[in-house]
Amino acid sequence: MSSALEPCHDFDFEFGAWTVEHRRLKERLCGCTEWEEFSGTCTARPILGGNGNFEENEVFLPSGGYRAVALRGYDPSKGTWAIWWLDGRNPNYLDPPVIGRFHDGVGEFVAQDELNGKPILVRFNWFDTEKAQPRWEQAFSPDNGATWETNWRMRFTKVAD
Repeated sequence: MSSALEPCHDFDFEFGAWTVEHRRLKERLCGCTEWEEFSGTCTARPILGGNGNFEENEVFLPSGGYRAVALRGYDPSKGTWAIWWLDGRNPNYLDPPVIGRFHDGVGEFVAQDELNGKPILVRFNWFDTEKAQPRWEQAFSPDNGATWETNWRMRFTKVAD
């Protein structure tokens, strides 16, 4: 673990500009197997001396585009990250933060939330962060983590400087 003045480098892989390939289930936690694919962009930069970062996104859904941001903060006393999501379609609501860490090259972050008025767990996973095309996945669990439905996948490709 680092001190509050020593930066944590877990998300350094994401700094810069990216194109993003999205693949998302059309509906969640209802047995849907139909995926939609669309593109997006992402830029990320460090804040808080490296113990935080800010990610700005443009998402080009087939039904129309929107902007969103992820804000991440590292707690050196716990060795965990918190990730908040703010969606431009609902700019007065900040999603509950997913909390977690990287272990053996995989980042796992979990939060309690709700979907259609029912409690769920939300999980963000980061994979392949040491490769040219890192991947991110989102999954929901309606049964407190006994089962998970992966419902959104993203693959990032760095934009040339």
